[in-house]
Amino acid sequence: MPDGPTRCRRWRRADRGQVSLPAVEAAVGVLFVVAVAAAFAFGTPAGGVSQEAQLDAYARDAATVLANEPPRHADSTRLAEVAASEAAFDREADALERRVDRILPDNLLFRVATPHGDVGHARPTTVPAGTATVPTGSGTVTIWVWYA
Repeated sequence: MPDGPTRCRRWRRADRGQVSLPAVEAAVGVLFVVAVAAAFAFGTPAGGVSQEAQLDAYARDAATVLANEPPRHADSTRLAEVAASEAAFDREADALERRVDRILPDNLLFRVATPHGDVGHARPTTVPAGTATVPTGSGTVTIWVWYA
């Protein structure tokens, strides 16, 4: 009788079922395939930032850079210079357009409106756009950006 209980315990341990490793791998693989299919079918959740908010951020960034850049000829900043007079705008319009084009990412189009004229692309009314305004001593400069 001394080996009775021992034999019984050994038998119980050996009698337990174990899942084979290939079966576990197959189950994990099936779950992965289902998860990928669900991601394609239902899409991913929207990001924390809306498209308009991102465009506003791009416009504010461009406005901040331009509002803090030194002028090429006169006045206190580049934006103040182009807003100062029609002659200054005519002289600096091409340089302003090139500078804004370099500041913004390649997938964005823009329009900069000053009291004396505009540079950039024609602003569409059917697409979301971000806006930033910068007051200068000679008037307000407005920057619009939108996805190309």
